[in-house]
Amino acid sequence: MPSGLLLASTNAKKYRELCRLCQDLPLPILSPKDLSFQLPEVEEDQPDFVGNAKKKALSAAFAVAQRGYKNLWVLADDSGLMVDALNGSPGVHSARYSGVAGDGQDAANNRKLLAALAGIPEANRGAGFYCCLAVADANSILFTAEGKVRGRILLHADGDAGFGYDPLFYHPPSASSFARLRPEQKAAVSHRGRAFAQLKIWLQEQC
Repeated sequence: MPSGLLLASTNAKKYRELCRLCQDLPLPILSPKDLSFQLPEVEEDQPDFVGNAKKKALSAAFAVAQRGYKNLWVLADDSGLMVDALNGSPGVHSARYSGVAGDGQDAANNRKLLAALAGIPEANRGAGFYCCLAVADANSILFTAEGKVRGRILLHADGDAGFGYDPLFYHPPSASSFARLRPEQKAAVSHRGRAFAQLKIWLQEQC
């Protein structure tokens, strides 16, 4: 049994959502802030979400093992938005879509997406959120899970909860944008929540 599960994310908003989803996991959860060193930066240069999640998980798992954190598993997430009318963009480049970093990144990404879809009617703005989770130890990938959810891109932002593209992503079964859902509502239907449901089953079998 591992000593704990490290959430290898330096994105503060994503980390908070990961923590909420981890509440029922059967082992201790660690943050990068719990470590005595900073996790190495990872270039997300893989062609798909699975490849990037695996790369991030293995990098962090090797780093913590080298620093003496024995028997600690690492969870990494790679996720993004794929828009039908944009041939799947922004895809794996979702977080870096606008080229803006820092506090203004989400707003800049949303502005660029709306500009790219200008003139396209809402009925033709289908899109999907995708997530891949990867769990690794220092030697190998132990588990992966993928989750996805379909919706459409709104003409204007709606709501101020969530993060990333949530204000633009309308989920028809919920009759709401993701940015108007409470955290527990979003977790029940989101791409990340669906991937975590698979992770919980696997961890219960392991632990």
